[in-house]
Amino acid sequence: MKLKQLTITILTFCVAGFSGMKAASAASFSVIADGLYNAGGLSFSPDGNLYVTEAGIGGSGACVPPASGQGDSLCYGTSGAVTKIENGKTERILTGLPSLALPDGTGAAGPRDIKFDATGKPYVLIGYGANPVFRDRNLGETDLGKIIAADFNTNSWASVADLANYELANNPDGGDVGSNPLGFAIDGKKLVAVDAGANNLLSVNADGSNLQAIVAFPQDILTNPVFPPSGTPSNEPAQVPSQGEVVQSQFAIQPVPSSVTKGPDGAYYISQFTGFPFPEDGAKIYRVGADGKPTVFADGFTQLTDLEFDTEGNLYALQYANQSAWKGDFDGSVIKIAADGTRTTLMSGNGLESPSALTIGADSAVYVTNRGDRPGLGQVLRIENVKSVPEPSSALGILAIGAFGVGWLHKRRATKPPINGAVALK
Repeated sequence: MKLKQLTITILTFCVAGFSGMKAASAASFSVIADGLYNAGGLSFSPDGNLYVTEAGIGGSGACVPPASGQGDSLCYGTSGAVTKIENGKTERILTGLPSLALPDGTGAAGPRDIKFDATGKPYVLIGYGANPVFRDRNLGETDLGKIIAADFNTNSWASVADLANYELANNPDGGDVGSNPLGFAIDGKKLVAVDAGANNLLSVNADGSNLQAIVAFPQDILTNPVFPPSGTPSNEPAQVPSQGEVVQSQFAIQPVPSSVTKGPDGAYYISQFTGFPFPEDGAKIYRVGADGKPTVFADGFTQLTDLEFDTEGNLYALQYANQSAWKGDFDGSVIKIAADGTRTTLMSGNGLESPSALTIGADSAVYVTNRGDRPGLGQVLRIENVKSVPEPSSALGILAIGAFGVGWLHKRRATKPPINGAVALK
């Protein structure tokens, strides 16, 4: 069984103990963009402007079955976009990108991340969220499941690497075939990406050559897992134990890597969303060094969606929700991990809901895509004025999906104007 969510947004509010103290913080934020459709990754270009991806709302085109084979089909459209944020104004700078979503526009796969190389050339990662065998068969030629190189001046792009097809041809983890690329990093002349559906870390040269898996991540074994009550809403009813069903004391779940960033030590750091039932405190941050082997760098998180280092070597982690997603509370968190391992929660809840990605600005502020799984309701927040506040050691941490977003739990409707001429959601 592979990843069961189609978009991912993850994170846990985890207050770490150190030297008899626990760290909390106070921060303020401002909304610098609003009305986004299933907002994903964001990145500053060398010219200082901020760009964010929108996975879109699918469309009325051909459809593919969901990854589990249960629930509504995902239907194709060209409602994906990249949006530029400059001086308080937003502009869709690249439009017509492929998008795949449920009928109400939730659960969207499409543009999921954006990065710029040293010359300012933009690359965009396009998600997919289903079995690759159905992509070409049902949808025809499309760039879902690929990394593309974009040209904002001509509103055009070229395919660089087909990650979904790599999973179909190689299936590195040996499990069910599925692909949902969610995040990537640029490392010199290489692009390094995670595929949450295939459970692996891949690299490819920027010219498209030498696409290969670096490592496939192992399954986790939960002891006495906590499942949602019988009858809990789900787009995959088979995941929810029926009344009277005996629950296994040990349960294997998918790792679901959600993002990758390069550390100051040259290693890759990978966030984990985790698979169903999304155990609280069950998500890890993996480190993959030159030997290609994953080790656990930090654990005790919940549903992580993104990571990034600042110039001082602090690692910032983003939690999609502080509780298991099926509980319906989507307050997320931003957590700072210092070089000595000290954890400080910069923001938890208070308007931070199902965030999907973050980046650090030249101004040292943290920029976050908020409500990343909601069509027409997505935002970009600027978090600033962070001050560490010590708490007594007795204080309790607040417990903290997926293709990063759990649209089937929200079923929210868009109230903003549609994008690219798509039919407005009602």
